[in-house]
Amino acid sequence: MTGDASNEAEYGFVVHLDTQGSGRLSDTEKPEMRRRLYDVSDRAFDQAGIRPPRLYQEDRGDGILSVLAPTVPPRRVVGEWLEYLHQNLRESNVGRTTPLRLRVGLHIGPVTSDAHGRSGRAVDLACRLGDSDVARAILAAAPTAPLVAVVSDRVYEEVVQPGGRWVEPERYRSFDVDLKEGRRSAWFMVPGLPQPPTPAQGATPAADPVAAPGGGPSPSPHPAPDGHLVQYNNNHGNGQFYAGGRFGDIHITHNPATGGDR
Repeated sequence: MTGDASNEAEYGFVVHLDTQGSGRLSDTEKPEMRRRLYDVSDRAFDQAGIRPPRLYQEDRGDGILSVLAPTVPPRRVVGEWLEYLHQNLRESNVGRTTPLRLRVGLHIGPVTSDAHGRSGRAVDLACRLGDSDVARAILAAAPTAPLVAVVSDRVYEEVVQPGGRWVEPERYRSFDVDLKEGRRSAWFMVPGLPQPPTPAQGATPAADPVAAPGGGPSPSPHPAPDGHLVQYNNNHGNGQFYAGGRFGDIHITHNPATGGDR
C-alpha cells in the first residue's frame, strides 16, 4: 500500500503486535526487547513469503503495526505467519529469564495512507483487540505460552472458519470484549494449546461454555468488592485455582442446611 494525494482507503490486512509486560522493563532492557520483537516478527513475515512492498510497518514503541496489501492471501497470515511467529518466539525465549510474550490483533478493512502513516477504523480495531483486557488476561492465564492471537469476527468468519494450511478453527474461542466503540465479540487462540484458557476476570464467554468436571458449565468468576475473586462452583473437594497471576488453595464443602456448595 502506498500513500498518494487522494487519500483513498484501500482494503488491507491489519496486524498489530504488542509486548506483554513491557511497562515493567527498565530503559536499559527495552532496546533488547525491541530487537527481539522485530527479529521474531520480521523472520516470520519472510518465512511466510510476505515482504515489501506488500508489507508496510510502523514502529509503535513496544509494538509494531503492519498493514498487508490486498494481494497477500489472508489465510497465509492466520496460518503460516502466526505459526512461524510462535516458533520464532519459542526459539528466542530459550534460556531467557525474561521471555518475550506478545499479543497480536488482526482485522481486515479499509486503511487510509498519508505521509505520516496508516489510519482507519480497521487499524483502530486491530490495535484495540490485541490490547484488550481479555487478551491480557488470557495470556496471563497461560504462563508458559509466548503468544495470544485475537481476530475480529470478520477475520474468523471469512478466513479462520474455512480452515487451511495451519489454520485450525477449533483452537479458537470467542469472548466478548469491551472497547471504546462498545462491546464486540472476538476470537482468541493461543498457539500450542487446544483452546485458550478462561481468563480469571474481565471476560465473558461468547461461545458455548467449556464443560467443567461434574458435567456442568464452568462457572464465571466474580470480583468481590475487596478485590478478591469469588467463584461459584457446584463441585466437591479440594484443589487449586489460578487467578490474578497466582495460584491459591480452594476448599469446597457441602452445606446440608441449604443443599448448596461453598
